Amino acid sequence: MHPSSMKALNLNRRQALLAVAATAAGNFGLPAFANTQAPVRLVVPFTPGTGIDLIARVIGPKLTERFQRPFIVDNKPGASGNIGTLEVVRSTPDGTTLLVTVNTLVMNTELYPKMGYSPVRDLTAISETSVGQLVLVTGSQSKITDLKELISYAQKNPSVLNYGSPGAGTPHHLAMELLKSKTKISLTHVSYRGTAQALTDLLGGQIDLMFLPIHVALQHIKAGKLRAIAISSDIPSPLLPNVPPLKSLQLGDMNVDMWYGLLGPKGLPADFVRNINEALKAILAQPDVAKAFESQGMTPQYSTPQAFQSLIEADAKRWGNLIKTQGITAE
Repeated sequence: MHPSSMKALNLNRRQALLAVAATAAGNFGLPAFANTQAPVRLVVPFTPGTGIDLIARVIGPKLTERFQRPFIVDNKPGASGNIGTLEVVRSTPDGTTLLVTVNTLVMNTELYPKMGYSPVRDLTAISETSVGQLVLVTGSQSKITDLKELISYAQKNPSVLNYGSPGAGTPHHLAMELLKSKTKISLTHVSYRGTAQALTDLLGGQIDLMFLPIHVALQHIKAGKLRAIAISSDIPSPLLPNVPPLKSLQLGDMNVDMWYGLLGPKGLPADFVRNINEALKAILAQPDVAKAFESQGMTPQYSTPQAFQSLIEADAKRWGNLIKTQGITAE
């Protein structure tokens, strides 16, 4: 065969192979240059054993099975989630690095103004994965028996009652600061390094109040050691059907549920986002996923990328305004 004909044949073969690769990449929602067999890192910006980590370890194998490529959990804790998040922000938007996180993502915007990224502008929303309720509790020895009594007492006795949190800027802390802001009451914040010691002091009567994840508080409520006076959602929880939601105060948006979700770096291909979102919709509907999430007090929650982006934007504004007006700073 003439050399020029051989060259043309090789070129045609190369073009055909590239076309096949591009088609395969399109099926996975990845740009043609990406390796569709490369592992996908699910970056968890917190330590193993947390609720966020559980989400990644539940959905990871199911995504692996669905897309026939590895989805691997990669814990990158530190700086209240900022280290792992920043790694995702700086990654190439080729679908090989994703972020599994919680709503502290948007709270950190005002708490850490020098962190170097914006969750609204620098990340691509894919879908929520779950929500977790917080419950406002007092010790069984407390004179406060319900939400209205709490507000009335605190208004008449400013700064007398104190409340605990697992740290400044945590959802537990900001939930109480939102309640303070809406009801115009004054409470004294006692910040702890984690939930365990705060819970011990609450049970012992050293602190008066605290927002706790429902799965942490429930056993103590059932044992009569804690008294539940409000739930963070807009509707009562089936686990505590007689506990009123904060919305019952009729003071505007008082939903302080913790949301969790999957995001990627800015610029992720739309096909990739759509395919992962559709996969998550099916995965989150599976009974075994709901059962696994329940162990961490979470309920599966699917959303479209657009709805998740709107939630991120709204919460970034709401919590940002609260942090500024209440003068809250990270420790």
